Amino acid sequence: GPRKQYEQDLSSASVIRDPEKCVLCGRCVRMCSEVQGVHALGHAHRGFDTVVMPAYNLPFAESVCTACGQCINVCPTAAFVEKNYTQELFTALSDDGLVKVAQVAPSVRAAIGEGFGLPPGRNMEGQLAAALRHMGFDYVFDTQFSADLTIMEEASEFLERLQSGGVLPMITSCSSAWMKYMEQFHADLIPNVSTCKSPMSMGSAMIKTYFANKIKTDPEKVLSVAVMCCTAKKYEAARPELRVNGRRTTDIVVTTREMVWMIKSAGIDFLNIEPEPFDAPLGLSSGAGAIFGVTGGVMEAAIRTAYELYTGETLIDIEVQPIRGFKGIREATLAMDGKELRVAVAHGMGNAARLLEIVREQPDRYHFVEIMGCPGGCIGGGGQPYAMANSIPLDEACLVARAEALYSLDRDKTIRRSHENPEVQRLYREFLGRPLSKKSHELLHTHYAAKQPVGIVSPNLRVV
Repeated sequence: GPRKQYEQDLSSASVIRDPEKCVLCGRCVRMCSEVQGVHALGHAHRGFDTVVMPAYNLPFAESVCTACGQCINVCPTAAFVEKNYTQELFTALSDDGLVKVAQVAPSVRAAIGEGFGLPPGRNMEGQLAAALRHMGFDYVFDTQFSADLTIMEEASEFLERLQSGGVLPMITSCSSAWMKYMEQFHADLIPNVSTCKSPMSMGSAMIKTYFANKIKTDPEKVLSVAVMCCTAKKYEAARPELRVNGRRTTDIVVTTREMVWMIKSAGIDFLNIEPEPFDAPLGLSSGAGAIFGVTGGVMEAAIRTAYELYTGETLIDIEVQPIRGFKGIREATLAMDGKELRVAVAHGMGNAARLLEIVREQPDRYHFVEIMGCPGGCIGGGGQPYAMANSIPLDEACLVARAEALYSLDRDKTIRRSHENPEVQRLYREFLGRPLSKKSHELLHTHYAAKQPVGIVSPNLRVV
C-alpha cells in the first residue's frame, strides 16, 4: 500500500505521538485499556488505513489521556515518546544569570543505573548528585525531603478530618496521572482527595520561596528543575493551580530516560564518578521519604507520622508489611489508641477504579486510601529506563529490585519518620509555622476540579 503520512501530535505537555512510526502491534492500546483502564487509544479504520489514535482523532491534550506514559514503556518503535526538554535544559544551564537548582525523585536513583548497563535496583543517588553538579547545577536537592514535608501536611490533614468529622476516606494526591484520571472519571470523589501538592510541587514551591529568600535571589532568577520517573509530572508542572504568586514553580521536568541521555551527551563517566551528597537545606530526608517511590510507601510513611501525632506514642513496628508487595489492591487494619484504622492501597489506574467502586459502595470501609497511577508506583513510572535485554516492560523482578533499593535506603537511615527530619522541623520554625498553617495552605496545598474531555458522558446525565 501507499506510504502512510501522518503529523506528529505535539499537543500534550508529556507525550508525543508519531503515527508514522507505528507498526500497529497494539501494545499501547492494550496497556492503556486492559492495565490502566483509561481507554485513551484504539485502532481506527481498516486495512492500509488502520491507525492507532485517541477517540475522534483528538489531540492528545484534549483526550482522556492521563499522561502516565505507560504507552511509551511498551512501544517498540518510539511511536510514543515523552516530550523532550533536554535541549531547553542544556540552554538554561549555560545561562550565567540563573541559579540552577535540581531536585531528584526517590525512584530515579533506583533505576537510572539501568541506563548505563547496571542491573535494576542499584542506588545511584550519590553519582546522580555529582553528575548534576558536573552538568552545571548550583544546588542539588532531594525530593525525599519534600516527601517528608508532604507527609507532615498529609498526616495532619488526615487527622484533622478524622477528629473533626471531615470527608473520609481521605485519598492521596501525590500521583499526577492519578489526579488527572480522578478529575476525568471520578470527579464525584474530589472531596475525598487530599489537598496536598505532590512532593515535586512542594519542593519546587520551597525552592522558589524559602530557598530563594535564603540565598537572597529573585525567584525569577532561580531555575527549578525536577528529575522525575514520571511523564505526567511534565503535565503537573504546567497546571495553573500549582502556581505561586502567578509563577510556575517547576520550570523544567526531565525523566530518568532524558537524564541518562543528558549525562551521556555531557561526556560524564557516570559509573566511575565520585559520589556526592545532596545539598542543604532541602537535601536531608528520612527513610519514610525514600519509600514514597514504591506502591504503599506513601501510606506507610503517613502511618508512621499520623500514629505518633495521634497517640503521642512511638510506633514500634514501622514496616507495615500488609500494604507492601505488588498485589493490585491491598488492605490493612491497625490499632491506633484503641481505635481501628482501616487503610487500602492500589497501584495502576485499572486497580484504582476497582478500589474506588468499593469506596462508593462501602463509604465507611476505609479511613485512608493510597492510589498510584503507575504499576508498582513511581518505580514503574512512564519515564523510567526501557526494559533491559531479555526482559519485558514492567517485569515484576525489575520492580521488586527497584523497590528493594528504596526499602534498603529506608532501613539504612538513622531517621525513619518524616516528623523527625530536623530540616523539616527547621523549615516550619523559620518559614511555614506549622502544618496546615495559612502559609502552608498557600504554598503546599491546591485544589482540583472536574474535567470533561470530549467523549466522556457526564455522570449527571440521565438517558430516558
